[in-house]
Amino acid sequence: MSVLLKVSFMETNVKPKIHAKAALSPNGRIVIPAAIRQELGLSPGDTLLMDVEDGVLRIESYPARIRRIQRECAKYAIPGILASDELIADRREEFRREEEEMARDRELYQARLRKAEQVA
Repeated sequence: MSVLLKVSFMETNVKPKIHAKAALSPNGRIVIPAAIRQELGLSPGDTLLMDVEDGVLRIESYPARIRRIQRECAKYAIPGILASDELIADRREEFRREEEEMARDRELYQARLRKAEQVA
């Protein structure tokens, strides 16, 4: 038995691409067209992050970069476990090991000091 799914274009939530053309001014500036600024939610004074990869300039806002990184990192998340809790546990274990090492070093130093006092 085969099932045929009928999906209309309106149900797919596909946004049309926005194309624009801009000229580089003599001092190296470009103006981002209003339609693109509106689509990206950019406002005057926003800080934009730029990367060049394979000859393509990528411009994104801080919030957009954070959302993208969160999406990319989501595949590594373990349900029910917070990465922050794991980090805190790791740091506490590292601190415990360092404390033990310092205590051993202190005992060795004190033993050598006692031995040096006995010889003197």
